[in-house]
Amino acid sequence: MAQAVADAIRGHGRLVAEAGTGTGKTFAYLVPALLDGGKVIVSTGTKTLQDQLFERDVPLLRDALKVPATIALLKGRANYVCLHHLERASHEDRLPSRDDFRHLKKIVAFAHASDRGDRAQLGAVPENATIWPLVTSTRDNCLGSQCGHFRDCFVMKARKEAMEADVVIVNHHLFFADVMLRDEGLAELLPSCNTVILDEAHQLPDTATLFFGEQVAAGQLADLARDAEVMARTELRDVPELPDAAAGLQPAIRKLRLAAGELPGKHPRDAILAREGFAAALDALTAALDRLATELGLFAQRGEEIANLAARADELAGALARWRGTDARFDGDAASKLGPDSHFAGDPAAAGGDGDRRNANPAPGNDGQTPVSGEWIRWIDVTPHGWLLQASPLSVAPLFRRQIDATARAWIFTSATLAVAGDFSHYTSSLGLDDAQTGCWDSPFDYPHQALLCVPKGLPEPNQPAHTDAVVDVALPVIEAAGGKAFLLFTTLRALARARERIEQALRERGLDYPLLVQGEASKTELLERFRELGNAVLLGSASFWEGVDVPGPALSLVVIDKLPFAPPDDPLMAARLAKLKADGGNPFRDYQLPQAAIALKQGAGRLIRTETDRGVLMICDARLAEKPYGKTLWRALPPMARTREVGEAAAFFASPG
Repeated sequence: MAQAVADAIRGHGRLVAEAGTGTGKTFAYLVPALLDGGKVIVSTGTKTLQDQLFERDVPLLRDALKVPATIALLKGRANYVCLHHLERASHEDRLPSRDDFRHLKKIVAFAHASDRGDRAQLGAVPENATIWPLVTSTRDNCLGSQCGHFRDCFVMKARKEAMEADVVIVNHHLFFADVMLRDEGLAELLPSCNTVILDEAHQLPDTATLFFGEQVAAGQLADLARDAEVMARTELRDVPELPDAAAGLQPAIRKLRLAAGELPGKHPRDAILAREGFAAALDALTAALDRLATELGLFAQRGEEIANLAARADELAGALARWRGTDARFDGDAASKLGPDSHFAGDPAAAGGDGDRRNANPAPGNDGQTPVSGEWIRWIDVTPHGWLLQASPLSVAPLFRRQIDATARAWIFTSATLAVAGDFSHYTSSLGLDDAQTGCWDSPFDYPHQALLCVPKGLPEPNQPAHTDAVVDVALPVIEAAGGKAFLLFTTLRALARARERIEQALRERGLDYPLLVQGEASKTELLERFRELGNAVLLGSASFWEGVDVPGPALSLVVIDKLPFAPPDDPLMAARLAKLKADGGNPFRDYQLPQAAIALKQGAGRLIRTETDRGVLMICDARLAEKPYGKTLWRALPPMARTREVGEAAAFFASPG
């Protein structure tokens, strides 16, 4: 793999490389990158891997190779303490919670002592503490060079280090926000970059879809209202209408959530607009946002911070109008949305300005139905306490390809899950990489002896109400045989909640003293730390625990997956892409749904065996894997484990010699 990466770097080529767990893929791309890569940008899917590369892997290899390379870590603005917002929060007499006053003192002390200002270095303040948005900045509320703390700004220091470094380590969200949309300063690095390495590259199609689209979220509007209320108490105390205009946005946000209905889910735009009361609630939200934007706009000339706030309100109002279809400026295909200032219009080195994803690539005015010949789809994602209005291109391939073709540099895409039985076509077509070189390096682990795949017999169909209870019942004897040490991964939060009730009861009845950890009760990082330390815990998780989780050793010996991870067919973007594929003569299930499910299943299964001495059972509680013709495609995509349909054999695995 290292040789293939070296060849791609020297020839300014594109390489898509699948490397199974244990191949050492990080070293395989870092060694040639340090020796031959010139200026290198490494982008990862998680901040955890980003920190690991910066603190351990790159310094280790640099010293071993005796290469005088400098390294920089660059994260998004929200990861650094903002001295301006910290100062403002320190003078606030109102904070979201009592804990925030205590956390604020710790952050002030940290900001004075830290060289980097990276909030990840301050473990004493929880990552989900409500104080963090008040002491960090976003593109919307950053004052830039007008800030009184500009010379000491942690973000600017990190950018300067990145400009001077040989190896710059970022994450995918920052990569797209910067390279495509010139948000965080990385765009200045790309023109001089010789090599781009994208690790955990299976995440790129979804990340690209997010950043090439346009979103209006309840949280964005709530933040706008909060910042406007602060402005009304400080710089704009003499504006009598502003407090009411700011306060009026919050009830409009809540009204829209109530009008969306009780059940969370994703709904096409026209379907939700037809719901009784929703259009009226959207009108009320539009009116409240327009009023606030007008009030702020009248006083934008008073200062940079007020001008930024007014611009945020205007941009959100425009995005809301485009989602509703009341702004007809954006017709045509996705590629035409990119104006002359976009990186995709040509050489990134020639692009300037300070665009962002809202105005660099606005959504067109399609009719909101599942499009067949159109290029965009719009829908609402309703969550238990909020909502997200979303517009996305049906395909990011032409957009991403234009970036790839803009200049001559090497592009390396790597992950443990990019292909389906050696076939990369689903992945490469999704990003416009059809002419890229591909390579597949299997894991060196002895899966036939280290792991057992069990697909239990006699379970209800996955769509039956009794299925989740049956999954728990069939998994319990194997959990007991393993001594806990189990991940139970679910495809829906509803199934996870039901499983929790069932398992809590069953553990009590059986007298099993296994700690039960459940997604949502603490941060993912905290849950994983507790899981590793306890050594006999049972952890219940959904999507976020299917990937990027590394628990080597006996603490994790059993992974139970409730269903095959087919994307829900009622997902508006999925439905639109399937309709487009069918209209173009393809087979939606074979060409799209099946390979997507195979890659997701590989991710979940990959949690089990992490080292050459690990042993464990993978239980997939979906008979379709063994009984449907397409099941063969799915299990063949998994590592070559021994297979059984007998739960007793799965339980006995833990008593057998390793």
